[in-house]
Amino acid sequence: MAHLTQNPADKERFICLYPIYINSKKTLAEGRRISSEKAVENPSCAEIRDVLTAAGMNVYVENKMHPREWNRDVQFRGRVRVQVKQEDGSFCLDKFTSRKEVMFYVAEMIPKLKTRTQKSGGGDTSSQQGEGGKKSKKKKK
Repeated sequence: MAHLTQNPADKERFICLYPIYINSKKTLAEGRRISSEKAVENPSCAEIRDVLTAAGMNVYVENKMHPREWNRDVQFRGRVRVQVKQEDGSFCLDKFTSRKEVMFYVAEMIPKLKTRTQKSGGGDTSSQQGEGGKKSKKKKK
């Protein structure tokens, strides 16, 4: 499949995924394409890329912006191109037969990423540090 990634005509046929498509903070008018219940809060291109690469998809990231994204920060930049069909017209993976299925899968898997789960785990470590502070108070007495 390496020869497919070197042909620009094939890359042009890859589907485009902007983070705004699966962002629960955006409205449908602002560019979200899936229901807000299934969407993720502020996804990044790197997270989308990591999820799809782990699923075995052929993916690359472009430094582009969605036209409806008003925030020009680097955090909101990027477009992920994903190969859904092979050159003969068959699907790369049978579970991804449309753009929507790719979006639903990405939105489902991003909360399970280590970068997302460590943030919630950070709250646990701060509570442990608080207990450590209590122990030091006992020593002061």
